[in-house]
Amino acid sequence: MSTTRYQSSEYMKTKDFPFWIQRFRHDSNNVPPVHSHEFIELVYVIQGNAKHVFEGQSYTIKTNDVFIINPGEVHTFEVEKNKSLEIINCLFLPSLIKDSWLKELGVSQSMDYFYIHPFLDRNERFHHLLNLDVNYSARFLSLLEGMMHEYNRENSCYSTLIRLQMVELLILLSRIYNERNSLSEKPVTMDSSNSILVQRICGYLSRNYDQKVSIQDLCHIFNISPRHLNRLFKQETKKTVIEMLHSIRIEKAKQFLLETDDKVIDVAIRVGYDDSAFFSKLFRKIVGCPPGKFKGKSTVSNITTMVHI
Repeated sequence: MSTTRYQSSEYMKTKDFPFWIQRFRHDSNNVPPVHSHEFIELVYVIQGNAKHVFEGQSYTIKTNDVFIINPGEVHTFEVEKNKSLEIINCLFLPSLIKDSWLKELGVSQSMDYFYIHPFLDRNERFHHLLNLDVNYSARFLSLLEGMMHEYNRENSCYSTLIRLQMVELLILLSRIYNERNSLSEKPVTMDSSNSILVQRICGYLSRNYDQKVSIQDLCHIFNISPRHLNRLFKQETKKTVIEMLHSIRIEKAKQFLLETDDKVIDVAIRVGYDDSAFFSKLFRKIVGCPPGKFKGKSTVSNITTMVHI
């Protein structure tokens, strides 16, 4: 089955404000095709039940469920005959949330639903969806409706208000996520606290792999010293921060080489490398072959698969 791939430019008004939001009602005859996208998708189920088909596996979703789909992940919905699913779809890029805000507001420790949960094992993510209770669901829906109102009206400073509402929404979700975890998990120890911090930073790197990220930036955002940051990272991941960033970027590059017609030099830029020669050398070191050869192998493999089918 072919996969439709959606680009940010198909939805978002400008590059400076990478955001889009809309309310949908799906039924058995009206569901999106199997698709992926280059943006983040946050889905809130207003009412109804359906199957969420994610990366080939089916998971039940219901009223007041919330979940995030990362860029590149393949999914769709299946709705039973004579039933419907009403959702709010919120699409955005990580750049919507300014790094300066994370620093000045001091909220980097309060965004676990954005930086940790979306990068967990798929079964952990979708067998244990965040389902909002009555009090939280009313507040959450009010936030989303406020964002839709601002987005559609485009009154003065509407984009700033939406950015602020988005930060509030993600902090609220992270609070609920952490409250649920605290009820079911062991008491937080120094070791587990360090592990959570490293997961947050890895999530941040995964969200911002295409940006220029320095150790100093991470220290400011996550309120940690360079020495402590490097020690924790080596202890938890067996890699340095920079090695982890390279690893994340190369994985993204492999995805772009497989799924797009982009040239190697363009892929290098997309994943944060201005120097394509350095990118090619690093790719070969990590993957075992140059990016051009990797792309060629995948093309031949796809053609062979099509012939056998």
